[in-house]
Amino acid sequence: MSFVEELRWRGMLHDIMPGTEELLNKGMVSGYIGFDPTADSLHVGSLAQIMTLIHFQRAGHKPFALVGGATGMVGDPSGKSAERNLLSEDVLQHNLDGIQKQLEKFLDFDCGANSAQMVNNYDWFKDYTFLNFIRDVGKHITVNYMMAKDSVKNRISGDTGMSFTEFTYQLVQGYDFYYLWKHNNCALQMGGSDQWGNIVTGTELIRRKDAGEAYALTTQLIKKSDGTKFGKTEGGNIWLDKNKTSVFDFYQFWFNTSDEDAKTYIRIFTLLEKNEIEQLEEEQTKAPHLRVLQKALAKDITVRVHGENEYMLVQKNIEFSQNKNFQWADLEGLTEKQFLQIFANSNKFFIQKNVVDGESNLFNNVVDFLNEVCLPVEAGVNKKLFESKGEIKRLIANGGLFINKFKVSIDDNVDSFYRMFDKYIFLQKGKKDSTLISISNNPWEEMAKVKRALE
Repeated sequence: MSFVEELRWRGMLHDIMPGTEELLNKGMVSGYIGFDPTADSLHVGSLAQIMTLIHFQRAGHKPFALVGGATGMVGDPSGKSAERNLLSEDVLQHNLDGIQKQLEKFLDFDCGANSAQMVNNYDWFKDYTFLNFIRDVGKHITVNYMMAKDSVKNRISGDTGMSFTEFTYQLVQGYDFYYLWKHNNCALQMGGSDQWGNIVTGTELIRRKDAGEAYALTTQLIKKSDGTKFGKTEGGNIWLDKNKTSVFDFYQFWFNTSDEDAKTYIRIFTLLEKNEIEQLEEEQTKAPHLRVLQKALAKDITVRVHGENEYMLVQKNIEFSQNKNFQWADLEGLTEKQFLQIFANSNKFFIQKNVVDGESNLFNNVVDFLNEVCLPVEAGVNKKLFESKGEIKRLIANGGLFINKFKVSIDDNVDSFYRMFDKYIFLQKGKKDSTLISISNNPWEEMAKVKRALE
């Protein structure tokens, strides 16, 4: 299946310049997509473009990922209602380094002739003077041509207007295409459908400046069926960096998609083949409550973004919280860091302080023990998990207290409950209020250790 055919059946293709498909069918073509370095991580909104480059490379073509160190200093007006803040050179470099590491997870940079390649447009703009730019580039594109672009018309007719900085953006991006065409034999630029105007400016510059031929292809902008913006939750963007969006929240974002969106997303965001997807769709139709599409979607993306081990931790977390038959001992085999990450989304993390030596049973009784469970808030201040022993006894009497998923009785001893890594037990008050308890004589040191493990 050719690259364009792949995009078509997956529902990704939006616009394609005449002659593009014929060019791609002749042999290996070099093409690129630009990525915006406004943060040190990409978010899921960038995944559609990443997937485009993946399919492009898998079809035998050479992908270039352009990270806009220069254009990030200008700002793309496409789809924007106001001018964004410009970034300093130091911040941009930090962001570029983070984005490059993420892109290396998806593209093969060492596979021969069609190896992926990273480029930064700051490299060819940093020594390009303004006078040379307007002489060499500006004279080839008329103001009338630039004014006709929707991204320009929409801003000029709005309340905020458009700065000269933003107005020149399409010339700057157009020169990117010209430079890569001239120096890297890059004949195709791809991007989201909102980039069509900027992309064809590049093809026009190549034609007018050097009488060359270049081509354009855009993909559909991703939308949710309910009309809300894709890639955002109440907590904000869903990032590809687990330090910004935990692997648990990342997995749940995809798992929680609607049935209608799952049918769209599994084609766009996974590498599953057509027959696999169609089979999953049939299973979903027969038993929608099993959410097979959502599970396959969430697994494929989580594994490729975060790795198999991180996905396994998510599954352990889901199994432990939702499967009544899943036992505390089933978590054996994890490292302590992995174990703590599973409980990163527990409501609280508390420590049982004032632990006595093994010769005394003072805190072995479950009521006495739980009465000493606290959260070290700040130096010399401890917040207790329970207000009193009376509260603990009432919960036990009502059958609402569980340790390691076993119902607690008033006469239970702590020693009868298995301690993971000799110190952790899991407490539940009712069905939703969960607490991981660590038994330690040094709560401050223990809290610091947990914090480091979850970073």
